[in-house]
Order: sequence, then structure tokens, then C-alpha cells
Amino acid sequence: MTESAGSVERLWDRTRRSVQAEIIQVAMDLFLRKGFEQTTIDEIVAVAGVSRRSFFRYFGTKEDVVLGGLADEGARVRAELAKHPDDEDLWTALRSAILAVGDAEADEERTLAVARMMYGSPSLRARSIEKHLRWQSDLVPEVRRRLGPPEGTADLRAAAVVASVITCLDVAGEAWTRADADRPLAVYFTEALDAVHRR
Repeated sequence: MTESAGSVERLWDRTRRSVQAEIIQVAMDLFLRKGFEQTTIDEIVAVAGVSRRSFFRYFGTKEDVVLGGLADEGARVRAELAKHPDDEDLWTALRSAILAVGDAEADEERTLAVARMMYGSPSLRARSIEKHLRWQSDLVPEVRRRLGPPEGTADLRAAAVVASVITCLDVAGEAWTRADADRPLAVYFTEALDAVHRR
């Protein structure tokens, strides 16, 4: 690739990210003001000033506007987990890795509003669970490696641990939302993990 071609590609990437971010901002404002189910794609594209075709170039579904990056976070969690010593308690390492990927600087009020919207919308909830399940393929190999022998049950054990941790995260998120974020989400997550894995 020539230098000029590389520059054009970088410019295109920046433009694409900028347009995608603008659509997300417009859509989220509409979702939070009107409700997720009540907001149509036609309304989003009209306010964002893009075509429906452009919308679907960036997002497969309306749900992906809210949850598009969730599936990719599994790889980030795996990278964080790999930084932890092999002899660290696996559940502790997974908890730390997941919390490290969370956005510490996120606006808690907006995060809570988005969480209410997600837990109140069946299609968003289903899409969230689907995307979280995609973390399995990201995390199971590293968890399997850490669990070590016996070889015959390593896959089952690793899959069970990862599924349990993901479910604890979802249960914690729902409880945190119902309680109007009265305590940090990390506290709810830790309590959920402790309920299924006593150290």
C-alpha cells in the first residue's frame, strides 16, 4: 500500500468512526427521550441526516446501536485476564478483568438510564444476552489453560465457569438497575460471584 493510499484509508476510517459516533449519539438521545421501542430507524436517520442505507452500513439492527461494542469486549476481557498471574484465584482474576474493561469515567446517570432501557426492552435484553454469550469463545480457551488437567473435563469446566461469571454480571446489572445504582455495580457483581463461588 502506498503512503497516499494509507492516508486516504486512515481518513476514511476516521470519517466512518465519526459518522458512526454521531448516529449513536442521535439514536441514544432519541431512545432515552422517547423510549427504545417507540423510536424508529426512520426517525434516527432523519435526525442524524443519513439514509437508511447508510444506517445499515454501520449497524445490523437498531439494538446494535445500543449494544454494538458489547461482543467485542470479550476479547478485551481476555486480554486483561491474560495479564493476571496463573496462580491467582480464577474467579478473582475474571472479576478484575471484567471490571477493568468497564468504563470508569462513564456518566453513571446516563449508564443507569441505558440499563433501565435495556432491562425494560425484551429485544435489547435478548441481544445483550446473545452478545455476552459470544464472550464464551473469547474467554474459554484462556480459562481452560488456567484450569489445566484433567484434560477430559477441561472444556466443560471452563465453559461452566465463564457462563457462570457472565450470568453473574447480568444478574448484578439488573439488581443494580432496580436499586437505582444505590451502590457501585462492582459491589453487586462481587456479591453475585460470591453467591456461586465461595472462596
